[in-house]
Amino acid sequence: MGTSEVSYVRRLVGELIRVHRVAAGYTQKSAAAKLRISESLMGAVERAERIPSTELMVEADELFGANGALKECCDMLDEEKYPPKFLGWAKYQRTARIINGYETMVIPGLLQTEAYAYALHRVRVPAYTEAEIVSRVEARLERQAVLTRTPPPHIGYVIEESVLERCLGGPEVLKEQLRHMLDCIERYNHLTVQVMPTAQHTHAGLMGPMQLMSTAEGRAVVYVEARGGDRFVSQPDQVVVMFDLFGILRAQAHNPWESAEVIEKKMGQL
Repeated sequence: MGTSEVSYVRRLVGELIRVHRVAAGYTQKSAAAKLRISESLMGAVERAERIPSTELMVEADELFGANGALKECCDMLDEEKYPPKFLGWAKYQRTARIINGYETMVIPGLLQTEAYAYALHRVRVPAYTEAEIVSRVEARLERQAVLTRTPPPHIGYVIEESVLERCLGGPEVLKEQLRHMLDCIERYNHLTVQVMPTAQHTHAGLMGPMQLMSTAEGRAVVYVEARGGDRFVSQPDQVVVMFDLFGILRAQAHNPWESAEVIEKKMGQL
C-alpha cells in the first residue's frame, strides 16, 4: 500500500504508537509478545498499513504507559473502519442490551468465520481492493467481541434457509461456517438462531433484511441495508413497526431447536 492511500489519521496513530513504544523501552518484537500479536502486525500498525483494533489500542495504552493518549484515538480509528452510515451502529453495538437481525442473503456478521467473511468481501461488486478487504474483514471480526462481553447482550437472528445453502468461498468454507454457527448456538446461552424455511412462501420479512438493537440506554434503533442506500432508523414510530415485524418473523420461523437440526442437516450435505 502506497503512502498516498493511507489517511493522515492512520499515519498519526501509527507514529503515536511507535513513539510511546520506544519511550517505554520496547522493541517491536518485545511489544508484540506482550500484546499477544505477531511482530509483523506490530510493524504494519506502526507503518499505518493495518488499522489497530480497539482492544489493541487499549492494551498498548496500558503497556506503554500512554495515560490515555492511545485510547483517545479509538473514535478516530472507528471512522477509518466503518462507512459513515454504519459508524453509529457499530458504536451502539458494543454496549447494546439486545441485538436482533433478519438475514436473507448471508450469515449474520457476528457469526461469520474469517474465511466466510473474506469470501463475501471478495465477491463484492464493485470490487474492494485487497487492502480494503483486509480492513473490513478485521473490523467485522473485531465486532464479534460483543458475543463474549460481560454482561452479554441478548442476540437473536432469523436466517432464510437459502442462506445455509449459498456456497460462498466453496463447500468447505460453508461447511466450516455452519459448524461454527452450531458451536456458537451451543456455547452462548444468550444467542438464539432461527431458520425461516423456504417452504414458508409468505412471511413478514419479504421487504428485506434488517438489523435491530436496543442500546445500553434502552433506545431502540434499526439499520436497513439496501442497494439504493443503507438507512439508520431511529424515529420511534418507524422503529416500533420494524420490531413488531421481527416479532412476527420469529413466530413464523422454525423454533431454535428445529433450526439447529436444519443447520446440522445442511452441513451434513456438504
